[in-house]
Amino acid sequence: MKATEIERKRFDKSLDEIIDLFNNIETDEPVIQFSDKVLVNIERAKRKYGDEMVNDKINTVVHEMLSWLDLDDVDESENK
Repeated sequence: MKATEIERKRFDKSLDEIIDLFNNIETDEPVIQFSDKVLVNIERAKRKYGDEMVNDKINTVVHEMLSWLDLDDVDESENK
């Protein structure tokens, strides 16, 4: 690919910005650390019943389980 000196400089600057963005990406930590066995079964269930149904079922179970806990006094502004 041929480029003028101006195009080359623009490309270099853009590439530097992309590299900088990539280097500053925060790691996405899962909210829940499922065991390998559970992850395998989730994937199997999704293949059989579909993503939406399995996601809905898991959310329903977790929502119910969390309703058993007293969370009213938790300050959501605190650091994790």
